[in-house]
Amino acid sequence: MQTLIKGGWVLTLDDAYREWPAGYVAINGDRITAVGPLKDCSPELEAAADIVLDTRGQAVLPGLVNAHSHLFQTFMRGLADAKPLWNWLKEEIWPFSLAMTEEDFYLAALVGCLENLKNGATSVIDMHYIHTSKANDDLVFEAMQASGIRGTFCRASADQNYQPELMEDRLTILAEMERLARQWHGAAGGRLTLAFGALNPWGCSPELIRAGAKQAREMGLKLQVHVAETQAVARTTIDTYGQRNVEWLADLGFLGPDTQLVHCVWLDEGEMDLAAQAGATLVHCPVANMYLASGAAPVRRWLDRGLNVALATDGPGSNNSQDMLEVLKFTACLQKVTTLNAMVLYPRDVLTMAVRGGARALGREDLGVLAPGMKADIVTVALQRPHVGPVHRAESALVYNANGNDVVNVLVDGRLVVRDHRATLVDEEEIMARAQARVNTLRQKLGKQGGGNDWI
Repeated sequence: MQTLIKGGWVLTLDDAYREWPAGYVAINGDRITAVGPLKDCSPELEAAADIVLDTRGQAVLPGLVNAHSHLFQTFMRGLADAKPLWNWLKEEIWPFSLAMTEEDFYLAALVGCLENLKNGATSVIDMHYIHTSKANDDLVFEAMQASGIRGTFCRASADQNYQPELMEDRLTILAEMERLARQWHGAAGGRLTLAFGALNPWGCSPELIRAGAKQAREMGLKLQVHVAETQAVARTTIDTYGQRNVEWLADLGFLGPDTQLVHCVWLDEGEMDLAAQAGATLVHCPVANMYLASGAAPVRRWLDRGLNVALATDGPGSNNSQDMLEVLKFTACLQKVTTLNAMVLYPRDVLTMAVRGGARALGREDLGVLAPGMKADIVTVALQRPHVGPVHRAESALVYNANGNDVVNVLVDGRLVVRDHRATLVDEEEIMARAQARVNTLRQKLGKQGGGNDWI
């Protein structure tokens, strides 16, 4: 299948940050074959294309990477509008997740995958930690496969100091990782992958951290962990182990270039240095950090240390959406207001974190840039709308004006999974109707007020 994207404002995000206000991208199969100014696009190239996308008035850029989410939480939007982290978990997330069925986890994940795609994220890392049934994990993979997204299922767990029904023993965790790796890692032509997740330092024993990291590296998997999200989390780790979060992880051999540290709001300077020395990726979730009043991460200080930084929405239960274009604006503005420096981050800094930083977190050298030979994970975003245009600089319009509703087309592995704002592989209306019906049933089961079955 050959596809030609022509006429849009092409932002390559390559090292030279080349862009063309009128450009083209040619695709053959799952790879980009050519990119450049529209004047260089030959009539023969267009004649050979099976699909031609006229993207005049749109930005064309590599797909964004949502480097941390919890897809099952699409069923829990709006339940934590005025709750800090601990209350949110104990009063909403844990009870609701324990009431969910296997079908619920599939539907919630499918809604989450569609949301990511339609908001410009071609890749998502889903940290999933609700293993009330083994099938839950497989069904999330099935949802990723059905939606067409590039998905990493990060199987996270806790073996101590956590909600009892959600804890697992170490041998079960390792056995399930082996099973999922055999069945899913590299599935769908490499589009689906598995990662090892440690839920947080205080919820994971040193034995689990050591064994999980060892097993993951033997299988070639990435590692992800929540780190220092709140001051209370940082204090709990000190009280439990006598060390700060990253110090503890470093001593246990968890840190490395394959490690993703999520949140990192309350790291001290020494922890940042340890992460930089290890080559770890730090994942910034600005909207969730504000929503739960966790704090503001010092992203500029991370970048100044040479750390790779990726961006993420976090779960829909603490955001409450997965709009990666929205995350761009919050990333820039949160750094400005906390540093009192209007120049602390430029739009291209933010785009680079959201695209190339995410690709590096995934360990993918073939993602994050529009160039020949790279994977054709591409999004197009409408610029000629009253809240976006007239446009002076496309990078500024994307960071400060556009939102997920402006995403027009999405390609993953060269396949159109969203075309003219509509998902192409699944029936959105049918999925949303099923999901709403299940949430209504769960609300009744849990005795929650409001909502109901007759508002739609």
